[in-house]
Formats: sequence, C-alpha cells, structure tokens
Amino acid sequence: MSVDTSVTNQADAGFLLPFDEPNLRFDRGREGKSRASPWSVRLGAMTEESSDRRRNARVGLEVAIYSILGFWLFYVLIATAQSFITGWGNQGELAQRRLAVTVAGIGITFLLYVILRRADDRSFGTRIAVAFVAAVPAAIAIAMINYYFFNVYKPEEIYADQAMIREMATHPKIWKSVAEIAVSRYFFLAAWAALYLAISYATETREAERRIAGFAQAAKEAEIRALRYQVNPHFLFNTLNSLSSLVMTDRNVEAESMIMNLSTFYRTSLSGDPMDDVPLSEEVRLQRLYLDIEAVRFPERLKTRIDVPEELMNLCVPGLILQPLVENAIKYGVSGVNRPVTIAITARSERGKLVLTVADDGKGPANADEHGTGVGLANVRDRLQARFGSRAGVVSHAPKEGGFVVTLAMPEVRGSC
Repeated sequence: MSVDTSVTNQADAGFLLPFDEPNLRFDRGREGKSRASPWSVRLGAMTEESSDRRRNARVGLEVAIYSILGFWLFYVLIATAQSFITGWGNQGELAQRRLAVTVAGIGITFLLYVILRRADDRSFGTRIAVAFVAAVPAAIAIAMINYYFFNVYKPEEIYADQAMIREMATHPKIWKSVAEIAVSRYFFLAAWAALYLAISYATETREAERRIAGFAQAAKEAEIRALRYQVNPHFLFNTLNSLSSLVMTDRNVEAESMIMNLSTFYRTSLSGDPMDDVPLSEEVRLQRLYLDIEAVRFPERLKTRIDVPEELMNLCVPGLILQPLVENAIKYGVSGVNRPVTIAITARSERGKLVLTVADDGKGPANADEHGTGVGLANVRDRLQARFGSRAGVVSHAPKEGGFVVTLAMPEVRGSC
C-alpha cells in the first residue's frame, strides 16, 4: 500500500375596582385599581409527584411579597388621590388610618397567598376555585377593618359634620355598609389572585419547557450514541471476516499484523465518549489505521491518498464519521476488482463549512444506491442530522469514468474537542 499524504491549501470556494374610603352611606367615593398582567404558563402533561411540585414553589416568596406590596401601594396611591380630589379634611389622620388598613390588608393577602401555595399540587381549575372562594372571607375581613377605622374609631377626628357622626353611630344597617366595602375589596383580591395564578402558570410552563428540552436533548444524545455504536460492530464484522480468510489461507504474519492494528484501532476509537467530537487530525489517523488493516487483505490493490490542509486539522468532527464511507469504498471499490484502486480522503473549507470527501476510482456501483445500502451512508447521514440538523448534508454520486464519491458538508467547529 502506498500512502501519499500531502498538505494543500484549498480556496474558500383590568378592570377598575371600587375603593371606599371612607365608605359611608352618606358619601361613597370610588377609586380605581388596575390589574397587573400575567406572564408565562404551565404544562399539565409534564406534572410530577405532588411532593416534588410542592417543593419547587411555582411562585417564590419574594415574588409573592413584591406583588402584594405593589397591589397595596397602588391602593394607597389611589385612595390618597381620591381623598384629595373629594376635599376631605384632616388628611394626616386619614393617612394614618389608611396605613393601618393597608398593613392589615397586606397581612390578610399574605394569608391568601399561603392558602394558594398549599393548593399548588391541585389541578389548575381547582386552584382557580380555591383562589376566588378564599378571597371571600379575606375581603370581608378587610372590609370590617376598613369600616372600623373610618366609621367606628373616633369618627369625630375626621368628620366635622356632627349629624353625620350621630347617624353613623345609630345607623341600623352597618352590615350593608360592610358588604358594600367587601364587594370592592373582593375584586381587588381577585385581581391579585389572578396575577398569582398567572405567574404560577407561567413558572410551570417554563419548567415544563425546560424538561421537554432536556428530554429532547437526551433523546438526541441517545440517537447519536446508538448510531456511533452501530459503526463499530459493523466494522468488526467485516474485519473478522478478513481475518478469518487470512487464517484459512495460512497467511499468519498478515493475520498477526491485522490483529495488532485492530487492537490499536479499537483501543483508540472506544476510549472516547460517543457524544464527543474529535479533531479532524484524530479522525484522519483512525482512518489511516483502518486502511492499514485493510492493506493486509489487499496489499497490491489498495492505495490511499489523504489530502487535508494543516489548518483544518484542528477542526472538530463527529468521531468515526468517515469510517462507514471508507468501509464502503473498500467493500464496493476495492474488493470487487483485480487492479489497483485509490481511496482518497480530502478536506477543504468552503464558505464557513468543512467539506470532507471520500472517493474511490474502483468499478463503481452496479446501481445508484449500491454504496448506500446497510448502515454505511445512512448512518453517516443520520449522525450528521442528529449533530448539526439542517446545517450539514451528504451528497454522493458515481462518476461516469467509474468509482464513487461521497461528500460531507458540516459547520466548522473549533475548540470544542
């Protein structure tokens, strides 16, 4: 076997919520509260064990606290603006009572958050029901606190009209006033609960998308590993057949040489992870080793030419990506003729892609698909598809003068192998 290894340089050929402050049957002012927008999703199909779901909080404590504080800050701003617009006196006293109601409201809303957190392992429909049902007693509690501070506790400090104060003290329909305040607070709490559920839904969706991406990556890696492991048994089968032929014809020296080369080839090729790329220089070295093995079978017929520019040797390629192509060249190009056949492995850079070619000048296939049968060409195509997707491709053709040519194109990958 003659090996001509040359290095050449190829050319790079909402809605508004009412707030009653003070909420009196004599003057019921209304204020507005806007609802924040939800973001992201949940994917129910990827649910895990209830304990795991409860452990991985969908809405963290920090996010919940910020959302609660944001809602109640908005309430304070709206209520204060309303108070100034309607011309209430003693704004300082009103502000203190408003602050007391706000603090109590924050605490009650946080309790609502705790209830919703405990329902995180339930279906989304159940969580919606829990949110809107739990908001009812919470709204009533806030309404009673609001009524106490603005209608019962020292009303003379904020109202100048003594007749109004007397009527407030003797009015028989206190619960009607509380109910009216509770309705406005219910929509306020419902808006916050909707925001909570939206954030929870969003968090679940992001987690589900991450799991799906992880499963897809695992499936892709499994496919690549399966295709890679498919190469070695196929090569071993062919080599053992060759070794058997040598032994049967008493060519013991050649058989021993083939066994040593086979041992070196497998020690080298199996030492790496099938998921890892290898430098092109390593791939070329392995193919030379394989050709040395086959040269024992065809000492007079097999000639090789390897033409890979030195600057491309450090590019990364899938391990043993050329092996099935070289095997096919031996099987279809060399073994079927009685004359010397040259197998050429060449590489070039073309518009940001690494282009590898394996060609032989043997008899050529009997039909257009002969070289693509079995695991050979299909294996290479599938591995490139799994590794690079649509960014890589395989083209093969049989020249009229004979032989067969397979060209691979893939992105130039540097520094990851």
